[in-house]
Amino acid sequence: MRVISQRYPDIRIEGENYLPQPIYRHIASFLSVFKLVLIGFIIVGKDPFAFFGMQAPSIWQWGQENKVYACMMVFFLSNMTENMCMSTGAFEITLNDVPVWSKLQSGHLPSMQQLVQILDNEMKLNVHMEQIPHHRS
Repeated sequence: MRVISQRYPDIRIEGENYLPQPIYRHIASFLSVFKLVLIGFIIVGKDPFAFFGMQAPSIWQWGQENKVYACMMVFFLSNMTENMCMSTGAFEITLNDVPVWSKLQSGHLPSMQQLVQILDNEMKLNVHMEQIPHHRS
């Protein structure tokens, strides 16, 4: 970004999160709560399967015998899944509120050379558009 700041000192560079689709946000929120409930069941030793009249699977029994490892596994696997749901991989570039690059559409990040060329072209176009006389009716 130093190259861009040196070439265009008046340009303002901002970053912000690009929200994922609502379904993925809801899944991540659900997992966040479910993770805490499951960890609570593991710590307390309460068998949630008995509530549904089911026999506890062997992984639950392992979790009761190894509570620290089970809680860590639930925590890290849940966080990994939540992060995957919330990650969009977006890298969107706009100049004067006009989109000039989209990683979501192109599938890749622009190289620094491509980015400078895009900005050069957009800046030249903006200067050209400002020089065109506007007719009023």
